[in-house]
Amino acid sequence: MTTTCRKATLEDVDSLYELIKGYAEKGIMLPRSREVLARQIDSFVVAEIDGEIVGCGSLCQLGAELVEIRSLGISEGHKGQGIGSKLVSYLEGEAREQSLPKIMALTYEVNFFRKNGYDVVDKDIFPEKVWTDCVNCAKQHCCDEIAVLKMLN
Repeated sequence: MTTTCRKATLEDVDSLYELIKGYAEKGIMLPRSREVLARQIDSFVVAEIDGEIVGCGSLCQLGAELVEIRSLGISEGHKGQGIGSKLVSYLEGEAREQSLPKIMALTYEVNFFRKNGYDVVDKDIFPEKVWTDCVNCAKQHCCDEIAVLKMLN
């Protein structure tokens, strides 16, 4: 089984929606409507095995030098196969192409990101994130996600 990563297309919206919905129902990812996914499709990448979408992730530019990995998820039955690392590597390549030197994420999977070269940092160093998203989040004052950062060369 070969995993292929590629940019998402509008045909992928339903698969993205279902994958993200599963994580959102567990409270570990923000939900995204089909409409929002369609509007933001250019920021998403997917991982496929034999034409089936088994993972996704997206990038959101937060400032002139900072981009965030969002909506990173792998379908049940495909976790632990290196698909997440492939998606992160693909997203890092996208950030490099845009000459963005810093890439961050808010996560519960700290060890995964450490394995991929990220360092744990204080969330407060990302005012771009706080004023873009956190200000509207239900967990704003009790956020339990961990911030990670990687400098891209």
